[in-house]
Amino acid sequence: MAVVIDQPVADFEAQATSGQTFSLAALKGKQVVIYFYPKDSTPGCTTEGQGFRDQHAAFKAANTEVFGVSRDSVKSHENFKGKQQFPFELISDKDEAVCQLFDVIKLKKLYGKEYLGVDRSTFLIDKDGVLRQEWRGVKVPGHVDAVLAAAQALNKA
Repeated sequence: MAVVIDQPVADFEAQATSGQTFSLAALKGKQVVIYFYPKDSTPGCTTEGQGFRDQHAAFKAANTEVFGVSRDSVKSHENFKGKQQFPFELISDKDEAVCQLFDVIKLKKLYGKEYLGVDRSTFLIDKDGVLRQEWRGVKVPGHVDAVLAAAQALNKA
């Protein structure tokens, strides 16, 4: 079942960079931003990741951990993370289990061909594991600032 606003998000585990296994339950007490992006090292995904990187201290100050998710391998993620100096972990979702939980696999079109791809989306989960806000069909410019403002407001609530 896909996530729903104001409902707890089911715990899940997934492989992440730095040899870590991501677990939502392990982050109880912290707010969590999970952002889904189509592919490592592509222009939009790089720009979005850099935005989260550049605001990392502000997210930390708002008791918020940031994680990026795509269907790329952990090895691809390690290269992308290292090259861009991301201070947060990237989650590999090769089997699309996390993508399905958050319902981000959508029918897309490129050069007239249809395919199933990741819809750029971001989710804000509160310290109790409840989904508080979601952004779907994200356009990169200004997005990180909107997520940060929501995280800061939720942290003060």
